[in-house]
Amino acid sequence: MYQLQYSMALTKDQIFAQVDAHNIKNISLQFTDIFGVLKQTTIPIDRLEEVLIDGVWFDGSSIKGFMRISESDMLLQPDSSTWYVLPWSSGSFKTGNMICNILHPDGEPFKGDPRYALQNTLMKVKQAGFEMDTAPEIEFFLFKRDSNGKPILEPSDSGGYFDLAPFDGGEKIRDMVTEAVHGILDVEMAHHEVAAGQHEINFTYKDALEMADSVQIYKFALKQAAARNNVYASFMPKPISGDNGSGMHTHMSLRDKSGKNSFYDPDGEYFLSETANQFIAGILEHIKGISAILSPTVNSYKRLVVGYEAPVYVCWGPKNRSALVRIPRAKKGTENKATRIELRCPDPSTNPYLAFSAMALAGLDGIKNQKTPPPATLGNTYLKNKDLDTLPGTLSEAVMEMEKSKIAREALGAHIFDVYLEAKKREWESYNISVSNWEIENYFSLL
Repeated sequence: MYQLQYSMALTKDQIFAQVDAHNIKNISLQFTDIFGVLKQTTIPIDRLEEVLIDGVWFDGSSIKGFMRISESDMLLQPDSSTWYVLPWSSGSFKTGNMICNILHPDGEPFKGDPRYALQNTLMKVKQAGFEMDTAPEIEFFLFKRDSNGKPILEPSDSGGYFDLAPFDGGEKIRDMVTEAVHGILDVEMAHHEVAAGQHEINFTYKDALEMADSVQIYKFALKQAAARNNVYASFMPKPISGDNGSGMHTHMSLRDKSGKNSFYDPDGEYFLSETANQFIAGILEHIKGISAILSPTVNSYKRLVVGYEAPVYVCWGPKNRSALVRIPRAKKGTENKATRIELRCPDPSTNPYLAFSAMALAGLDGIKNQKTPPPATLGNTYLKNKDLDTLPGTLSEAVMEMEKSKIAREALGAHIFDVYLEAKKREWESYNISVSNWEIENYFSLL
């Protein structure tokens, strides 16, 4: 079975050279569950050679959404092209890390593996004559901890957009993580965001599979760095009522077989090619059906409201940050490389493998069926909304749209789609019958 990989795998000798150079004693084998949570198991260094060849067994029934207990034996097969080492150590030694593919005992890919879902989609993109690149902007909050080390809902600083120290209390942590992932991930920029305690990391464009791995590695490194500085890193979309939420705006484009940007046309409006316009049309047509993937939590829809720089209306436009799909301005002379689109509704609670898979197939459907997008929306969409469709307003609405979406089912595969959909229905039901602090504050002493 073909396993799509994004770079040249390291040889056994290259890995062992790094083991010696970094005094590595343990290896963490990492994978992502259906809901975007990074999991890992650790092996001692003397098992590395064996595991590189044969993988390591684990109980799939213990991972939410994977397998039933009667058929739970599964294999973690390390992808040696994902090898990385973080600079901090446990005692006198460091730990090596690799992201794994999940296989059945017979060596076939497990279709409940989110990484496989993206690999499968990228093969379809390749068969259509393209390669897909992405570059997310990941926003997050840093919160203080109490005297017992428990996170509290108090931002770690009072900074604002692009602020410097002392107002930017997260500069040290951002620098620590950026340095930690240097040579592992390509970070373009990191800065303080609008809200107190809010920060953003921007990645340099790369292949969608490599980028999904990068998102998971960065989240892992950031949470470790935050803990080492006695603060808590949260990727919750809207942790503070009345303040800006955290998004994962995702820039994307396609390359043809020669490596040229398929979204660029020197004669096109906004330098967009017909392919780019068709891709935009596909995204807009299918966005409701994939919203429960891109914005996957109850809390996600507290972010997607008017007034907090989050998209609400299904539209597109040049340079327009109130639009769902924005066409960023490229520096003059770089349009052939920099022409791209930016999808602004995803948030960092999403599973990046499933998110990129859904985006790719929605856009690809627009190309295959030669769809045409509606006219671009110019100006503030919040003030021009009479004729514009809207994103789902709640997780419940998003789940209902997803249930009807053929693109969502194809992007996730039947196994993940069914498990994911059922889990999200239960999540909404649990939320819907819970009694919130708002209800207590507004009704308890009144009624």
